[in-house]
Amino acid sequence: MPTAERVELAIGGMTCASCAARVERKLNKVDGVTATVNYATEKAQVSYPSALSVDDLTAVVAAAGYSAKLPEPEAPDETPALRKRLLLSVVLTVPLVVLAMVPAWQADPWLMLALAAPVVTWGAWPFHRAAAVNLRHVTATMDTLISLGVVASVSWSLYAILAGMPEHGLYFEVAAAITTFILAGRYFEARSKRRAGAALRALMDLGAKDVTVLRAGEEHQAPIEALRVGDVFVARPGEKIATDGVVTEGGSAVDTSMLTGESVPVEVGPGDAVTGATLNVGGRLFVRATRVGGDTRLAQLARLVEAAQNGKAEVQRLADRVSAVFVPAVVFAALATLVVWLATGGAAEAAFTAAVAVLIIACPCALGLATPTALLVGTGRGAQLGILIKGPEVLEHTRRVDTVVLDKTGTVTTGRMTLVEGDGEVLRLAGAVEAASEHPIGRAIAEAAKQRFGALPAVTGFRNSPGVGVTGVIDGRTVSVGRAGGAGIAVSWDGEVRGTLTVADTIKPTSARAVAELRALGLTPVLLTGDNADAARKTAAEAGIDEVVAEVLPEGKVDVVKRLQAEGRVVAMVGDGVNDAAALAQADLGLAMGTGADAAIEASDLTLVRDDLRVAADAIRLARRTLSTIKGNLFWAFAYNVAALPLAALGLLDPMIAAAAMACSSAFVVSNSLRLRRFH
Repeated sequence: MPTAERVELAIGGMTCASCAARVERKLNKVDGVTATVNYATEKAQVSYPSALSVDDLTAVVAAAGYSAKLPEPEAPDETPALRKRLLLSVVLTVPLVVLAMVPAWQADPWLMLALAAPVVTWGAWPFHRAAAVNLRHVTATMDTLISLGVVASVSWSLYAILAGMPEHGLYFEVAAAITTFILAGRYFEARSKRRAGAALRALMDLGAKDVTVLRAGEEHQAPIEALRVGDVFVARPGEKIATDGVVTEGGSAVDTSMLTGESVPVEVGPGDAVTGATLNVGGRLFVRATRVGGDTRLAQLARLVEAAQNGKAEVQRLADRVSAVFVPAVVFAALATLVVWLATGGAAEAAFTAAVAVLIIACPCALGLATPTALLVGTGRGAQLGILIKGPEVLEHTRRVDTVVLDKTGTVTTGRMTLVEGDGEVLRLAGAVEAASEHPIGRAIAEAAKQRFGALPAVTGFRNSPGVGVTGVIDGRTVSVGRAGGAGIAVSWDGEVRGTLTVADTIKPTSARAVAELRALGLTPVLLTGDNADAARKTAAEAGIDEVVAEVLPEGKVDVVKRLQAEGRVVAMVGDGVNDAAALAQADLGLAMGTGADAAIEASDLTLVRDDLRVAADAIRLARRTLSTIKGNLFWAFAYNVAALPLAALGLLDPMIAAAAMACSSAFVVSNSLRLRRFH
């Protein structure tokens, strides 16, 4: 049996989800090829026999009317070109519509033509080009109908001018408005898709860019790409550890929360393993590199996010799904109208008028507005409430979500170490010694002592023993502060333990209320963390969460989400760290706290700008309301088309009235969307 090869191809020229379906069908028709095409990412995952080459696959895609190539490191941004077309179209369409609304100003039809011409040619060029490709391959999409509607409106208007019958109706503003509205939708869609691919870039940006390598006993600055397995490099206090390795010399505390979710920094010394992209918050370390480049844990996390994103079901907008039947039906109806009128002895002018009315009344202006207007208003209101919705495709799962997985550190809890138990002389002396330490636990103790006692006594002979603790002399007494197990800190002087202090990552004051609100939405909360089981259960009890999964590594977080999905649950995930990024991408709905890591934010579907878990409940409510508005808009837009098409075909609907009706349907869609501004 031939060996199967795998390749990822960047697909160009797709304008709607039906295009992705066509490319997928063409590829899957080739013997031995299995392909999945994702319209959102504009990529195809292809498995093919070794007898074929990548050139063979790109030729198949080209034969379907699209382009295919190996992905570039940074895909070109198409939004600036779309923005130029949109801005020019808006500038020219607004005065054109104003002229059309005032009959006394319509005396110069050539002025209206001059305003409309750049919009219906250059502005609408993407639709005309796609329609031409569809025509060559005997297919049709929404672009076909848009192009036909624009061309028909302009053609009728030119005929009316040249025939000296402008009173029969000019539809330049209709053609320009169609172009402008659809361009607006495409622009916001392109911008949303551009952001969707930023998760992997954000992940890889976390790594160090330069490294101090030890060669022949001397330190040399080098780019991270020059580092090789076996090289010894230096990690100074405050620097990111360059790559995965083993400590050969020195001792320090390493903040691993970005990758593991563990809130307490890890003490490391000779022989201990460290992970690239974690932060050295203590002393100077010498590390021998054990994994570099694509083998590091950070790179593995990036691959997890990519796999989770590619594994999501492809979401197709309702308008695109229906277009497979709707568009050809409308074109056929317009042609049939023309033929029937002529065959039954109708005048050529009346036949053409009825056919144009069919195209105009069916032109998807309201359909093009249905999603972007609701999304714009919904996202605008969301931004006021601290909620960022990335695009319409993320809304579809919100209605069915029944389980919400909550990361502990930084989401349910503050993500900062705080003194929760301890006072008196023990706290005062421990705070004085720890004031000279840069360890996060030490800083928490020192801060609490300063708040309680103000000025702290002077310390002499301060000494830091990595992994053990700190000591110092205060008023002739040697005070030692060190780990006593878990989050307990032992304080002793004169060789005798005098008391203990407890530090912990405390729950946010709003978390319990937030969990109650999520339950009220019908969601079952699950606490997921890399912390130890005891700390996790305590946090869960305070927040009102019954189900807890603790001591989970990033790879395990993805597995937990997959397990819940395998049980038939529709899962929302709320997190803020890099360790949550892959799980956020795997979840049916990912919500990232805006105060967290960029990688988590980019991998999520909804971003919660405010550091308040209650916003998660608001986000789900707003997303559900926005989705309902979009579906309502699409229903009425289609209902308008279905009801008006027979009237147009029978000649009972003048093209001018058809244009007015189309404008009314668009106005309804916009006004319905504007109701989202009142969301609370």
